[in-house]
Amino acid sequence: MRLRSRSGAEGGSRLFVAYAAASLVPVALLGAVLVNGYRDDAIRQAEEQGRAQAVVIAEMAVAPALEDADLTAGLTTAQRDRLQSATDFAIFHGSVVRMRLRSFTGQVVFSDDGSTVGGVPVADPAFTAAAVGSTDVAVVPDPERGPGEVIRVLEPVVPSASGRAIGVLELYLPYETIAAHLQRQMSVTYWRLGVGLVGLYLVLALISWSTTRSLRRYAARQEHEALHDALTGLPNRAAFRLRARTALETAPRRGAVVLVDLNHFKEVNDTLGHHAGDELLRVVADRLVGALRPEDTVTRLGGDEFGVILPGLGSEEVVTLLAGARARLTEEIVLDGIPLTIEASFGVALYPEHGAGVEELLQSADAAMYQGKRGTVNIVVYAGGGVAHSTQWLVVQAELRHALERDELVLHYQPKIRLADGEICGVEALVRWQHPVRGLLPPSEFLPAAEQSGLIEPLTAWVLNRALADQRDWLTAGRTWPVAVNVSARNLEVPGFAPFVAATVAGYGVPADMLMLEVTETALAGDAATATRTVIDLVGLGAGVAVDDFGVGYTSLSQLRNVPVSEIKIDQVFVRGITRNPQSEAIVRSVIELAHGLGCWVTAEGVETAEVRAWLEDAGCDAVQGTLLSAPLSWTDLIETTGRTGHELPAVPAGM
Repeated sequence: MRLRSRSGAEGGSRLFVAYAAASLVPVALLGAVLVNGYRDDAIRQAEEQGRAQAVVIAEMAVAPALEDADLTAGLTTAQRDRLQSATDFAIFHGSVVRMRLRSFTGQVVFSDDGSTVGGVPVADPAFTAAAVGSTDVAVVPDPERGPGEVIRVLEPVVPSASGRAIGVLELYLPYETIAAHLQRQMSVTYWRLGVGLVGLYLVLALISWSTTRSLRRYAARQEHEALHDALTGLPNRAAFRLRARTALETAPRRGAVVLVDLNHFKEVNDTLGHHAGDELLRVVADRLVGALRPEDTVTRLGGDEFGVILPGLGSEEVVTLLAGARARLTEEIVLDGIPLTIEASFGVALYPEHGAGVEELLQSADAAMYQGKRGTVNIVVYAGGGVAHSTQWLVVQAELRHALERDELVLHYQPKIRLADGEICGVEALVRWQHPVRGLLPPSEFLPAAEQSGLIEPLTAWVLNRALADQRDWLTAGRTWPVAVNVSARNLEVPGFAPFVAATVAGYGVPADMLMLEVTETALAGDAATATRTVIDLVGLGAGVAVDDFGVGYTSLSQLRNVPVSEIKIDQVFVRGITRNPQSEAIVRSVIELAHGLGCWVTAEGVETAEVRAWLEDAGCDAVQGTLLSAPLSWTDLIETTGRTGHELPAVPAGM
């Protein structure tokens, strides 16, 4: 599990680096855009300054010196002298780098250095614009003095007397001073901008770091919750399988898988309440962890069952270690002021002696644990053929696993008849095994073995899928029968069972209220808190929940007030002899009355005679099942037997 955490941390670091790098790109682009914008603004500022200076020179110095001048004919000596005198100061002090006065044909009629050639070509758009009365300003490389830039201004010359342009004044103004000032401004701007962008980036980096850290914590919390038991904090069944698989693949490949089941845990729940039972489970978890080695794994598999993985030990070492753990468990504990002694049964499967896979080891450990519950030895190491009944179960479990893969299971459906009108008000799905050698096997031949292994989960999933597929077909055929599927106590304890049912129902497109899940009375009496939560979730999906085989377990009707069941099915043990046994009559009548008081529908199982049916009808029972009405039928036989209406069965021959 530490490896998973390290991997998650590395993934979070990579996410942070990617997030930080992604944040750097827009920040860098923003900086580039701002820098270019500031530079462009500075250049425009220099151009505007050059434009203003050129206007001053043109209007204050050049234009007054050119009164009555005609540039196409050249300048008179007086005009040239006035112009030279007006511009000498600017040229001498360097406020003007170069100056040319040109006619519209491009002829240089005056220049600061006396030259009559050079300048901007007449065809240049800048010269053309100045010739028609516009001013053109640009920062350009100095074509005559080498490296460096100047501000070039082409300004129309308009003598004040005439009011019209007579030529073009070509000025080159110094840019170094402006550039130095601009550089100082830009340095300050760059510094401020850099600090601001770095601050922005740090804020974004902090946000990304905080976000990725929150995501890592959330992912770690979700992973922990998915692999740990909320009550004890121990790893759960899913984590047990992962760690067991790792132990089998990691040297030294020897050790033990142990199942621990508390004895008489139900009595603690029934006597002291579930809060005391929860506290007892927490104490057991702490004592097991404290009694074992740091490298050992203790998990809670569900209810009062714990799983332990002991790597690197042989048989004698395992028994010695578990004996110490058992001694620690049996130390007295006080719950609600009552001193209690905890007893537990330990079933041990060694690897590789008793199996090379997790499922095989669990089956062996399970068989050993139940052997211990039937005897007087609390720590039992699986002995293979020495445990006859458990070995038979292992064979059945192995064959059943292949039966699921080869689709050897079939469903039969037993109708449930409403006594008020004699119509079918639902059918119960009953699984059968078409064994390739032993023929069609009833549930009693294989369900107990499945109940004591992990096979009950895929078996229930298969039954639910097949029943819903058949129901979808008969709904299409006009048979509006709700279907009932039996659910094991182990199913109720598996995390996510209710969402699995919801997804399966949605996958077949049948209404959820057309599904009834039947749980045995003993299933509700086991880990009642977990079972109740699951039942509430199932009812919340819209499915109905019925208590099957009522009367043979430990649940009372008063306990059912906290469980939202909609139907109670009276066990056939009380129904078959109801007309001959006053005690059975009293029990059945009481169950019917009290169940109706709780708002539950009542169905009697095992109705084999018309006399029993009549008695149940008089007693107010709602529905019945049994061979008097119909034996379990295949889906095809059920459709054919019910005829066109799909609501009534053929009349039962007299004497049955």
